[in-house]
This record gives sequence, structure tokens and C-alpha cells, in this order.
Amino acid sequence: MNLIFRSVHNPHSHLTVKDRTQASFPLRNLLSRGLINGRVLDFGCGLGADVNHLKKQGHDVTGYDPYYAPNVPKGKFDTIICLYVLNVLLPDEQSHVLMAISELLYPTGSAYFAVRRDIRRDGFRNHVKYHKNVYQCQVTLPYKSILRTDHCEIYRYRHFNQLQVNESCSFCAPASNCELLTESANAYAVLENSSSLPGYTLVIPKRHVSYFDLSLYDRNACWQVVDRVKMLLSERFHPDGFRVKVGQGIATECAGWHGCIHVIPC
Repeated sequence: MNLIFRSVHNPHSHLTVKDRTQASFPLRNLLSRGLINGRVLDFGCGLGADVNHLKKQGHDVTGYDPYYAPNVPKGKFDTIICLYVLNVLLPDEQSHVLMAISELLYPTGSAYFAVRRDIRRDGFRNHVKYHKNVYQCQVTLPYKSILRTDHCEIYRYRHFNQLQVNESCSFCAPASNCELLTESANAYAVLENSSSLPGYTLVIPKRHVSYFDLSLYDRNACWQVVDRVKMLLSERFHPDGFRVKVGQGIATECAGWHGCIHVIPC
């Protein structure tokens, strides 16, 4: 399966890469705070300046970029950095990057997303050097912000089921030992361990509402995760097909239903 999605409407995003000779500002900040640990992946590494800097410091680091370093990373990582990548991608492309990173991250790991804060307007512009249309946009993520400046913001991401939250709903606070298959900004997918069917998966919106009360935006986000789950399960379990059903999910006394989508290999 493809690790990411590249839209035909945004074919020149790789031209926005910066040819740098030193470590980027976000990486220097993360290093100074001791946040780069264990096995490291630079997702969207471009020409590899940050990868080279980390290697010189003795880190076990891998670089991945769909254009400049297209070999798909193997295994999982303790730390993943994704620096100044999301700002040059369309929304659907951004979602696939978030899901891919969630899949490559160890349950106990952390990912760090740096986004630009100096973009004046969203949309396409003509690249000064290459004279091609390239896209740029503001990006806000629902993760913990650990740094905000006039030109940059850094978010820390951890798996949804590893966050410490005080919620009575088990979909709002899933067990830390359940297997998270993938996660986007608006939904996540976990294997249903109590099922006798291998690969039985629940796709769960992060908002505590019944499925039919979800906004169209959140509903579409769930189905994007369903499509991703189908590809992941096909590679892992090789089923003949799938059944998909919408469920009311579970209910809590004070907050009502929390909807979900069942993806069932068959």
C-alpha cells in the first residue's frame, strides 16, 4: 500500500524544499530540550540536512521523503519529526501524513510537527525559482502545542490511547493496551480484541456524539480512516472482502451515544 497520498492537484510540493547546510530551527529547539530519543524518523526530510545533523550527533535516524528519499521506512520509531511539511500539502494529503506517522510510531513514542506561522494566505502561488504553482496554507493541529513563535509552531503528538484523560466513555479514553491501527486528526481505529474475527476493527470519531450527529466534515474524516484501515487489514490478514456497518457505539449516562464504524474482514 502507498504510505502517503499525493494529489494530482498538487504535483510540485517537492519544489518547496529548502537547501540548507545547518539544522532547522525546530530540530535545534527539540534537541535543546532533549526530545529527540531512541530510533528517529525524519518524515518529509527533503534533501536531508536535519538527517545529516542527527547522524553527526550519533542518533539512529532514518530519512523519508516521497520525492528525495522514497524508500519506505521499516519498523517503528521512538521519535518522528515532520518539519514544515504539512503547510505545503492539500488537506487530504495532510490527513494521510498524519495517519502514516501514527502507524510508524511506537505506542510509547512521540511525534513532533512543526508548521509555519508566517503564511499570509492559503492557496497556490508561483514559485520564484521554478515558475511552477506550489501550494501553501496555515495548519492548526488538535495536539499539544509545545512552542509558538511568530514564524513557527511545534506540536507534540502521542497515540490517542496513550493520552491521560479523565473520561467515563471508553471511546473517549480507549485502553492504552489496545492496538491502535491508525489515527488522523479527527478519528482513530483500533482492533477489537474481544472479537473472534481476526482484524475486526472499530473506527471511532474523537468527538463524543452519535454517528448521525457528526458533522459532514467529521463523517468524511471517519470514512477516510475506514479506507486506510481496509488497506492495512488487506496487507495483514488478506481477507476475501469486508463488511462495514455503522453503529451507535456506546452510551454514557451523562453524555449520550458515541458512534463508531465497524470494519469486518470476511
